[in-house]
Amino acid sequence: QVQLVESGGGLVQPGGSLKLSCEASGSIFSINAMGWYRQAPGKQRELVAGITSGGRTNYAVSVKGRFTISRDNAKNTVYLQMNSLKPEDTAVYYCNARIVPLLDREHDYWGQGTQVTVSS
Repeated sequence: QVQLVESGGGLVQPGGSLKLSCEASGSIFSINAMGWYRQAPGKQRELVAGITSGGRTNYAVSVKGRFTISRDNAKNTVYLQMNSLKPEDTAVYYCNARIVPLLDREHDYWGQGTQVTVSS
C-alpha cells in the first residue's frame, strides 16, 4: 500500500534548471533514508544523491555543486533541485525511500521514474 509518486521531469536546455519531487503515501510508520537514482540509455543505474532522516546528504561527484537534495518530513516528500544542467544529465530519474510500513519491517521503495532530457 506504500507508494512513491514522482513529478517534475521534462525537457530543458543546457544550463537550465529543473526540480523533481517525490511524495510517499500509504500506511507509513516512518521514513528513513531517501535518495535519487538515474539511468541513461545503455548505462547502469547510478546513485545521484541521498539524504538521511536527519538531513545529512551525499552526492555523486558528477553532480556535486549543481544538484541539491532536500526533504520535507511533514509532507513525506523528497526533492532534487537541478541547476546548470548538462546533456550528460539526461536520464530517467527514480526516487528511492527506505520506509517502515505499519506493522512491518523496513523496505526499499521506488518511484515510477521521470524523464529528464537536457538538449539544445
